[in-house]
Amino acid sequence: MSNPVLVCALRRINAIKVLADALERLPPCREKLGKSNCALQRVMALTPEMTFRQAVLFFTEKDFVAGKPCFCCLTCISLTKCICFSYLVGETWRCHVESLFTYLQTGAQVLCTVLLIKPGAWTRSLARILRKLDLEKFSVVGMKHTNLERGIALGLLSSEMMQNPAVLEAHCTYLTSGSALVLCLQRSNAVKKLLDLLGPEDPKLAQALDPFLWRAQYGINAVQNGFYGSKSYQIAVRDMKLFFPEGLCCADCQTLEEEEV
Repeated sequence: MSNPVLVCALRRINAIKVLADALERLPPCREKLGKSNCALQRVMALTPEMTFRQAVLFFTEKDFVAGKPCFCCLTCISLTKCICFSYLVGETWRCHVESLFTYLQTGAQVLCTVLLIKPGAWTRSLARILRKLDLEKFSVVGMKHTNLERGIALGLLSSEMMQNPAVLEAHCTYLTSGSALVLCLQRSNAVKKLLDLLGPEDPKLAQALDPFLWRAQYGINAVQNGFYGSKSYQIAVRDMKLFFPEGLCCADCQTLEEEEV
């Protein structure tokens, strides 16, 4: 107890997993921590509930910096006697002044994300897809069918696809081959939840992981994989502005107001 430790509040998307992965990659930490949750728990909190309990022990309202985005996760420098904690705060940073304790108690934010059902997939399976969305507590706050222009289709592809001209052309040709259905969806932690449901972009890999993943069920191959989903909240905001410039039929959402969607 004679050696002081530093406890820090850090905040970012998917903070618990990212911090744990980062600690395990550090050479000085790898041998001490390994893959054991018990060892990791000496360095960081592993659940949001633990985060809140430890935050109350170590901090008061006056200890937090307000008015600017902070990094939400708690960690410390010492690996001998230290406690830190992290919190998954949703898919975006809040930049307005608020109590971090209130934020921790509130939980995941209600956010929006964009799901694009690719040509062919929505005409065959729309009723089942809408039923699945309802079961997963998504609200549809925007819907339109559209024929994608080549420039828009290119904007939906990842940087890895851009590096392979043949793959790029195959995806672009397919996306512009017929009408697609674009949905704007709203629920708590919407971006991550949708990506978890869709699974890997290759339906064969999705099938190997879990046959109930949506791309495993509705995808044909890595090109005709059924769905596009916004990969981050920032991309979701871009997609919403792109496909729904006229606005959305969603309930009041502080985050959307800040982004002026």
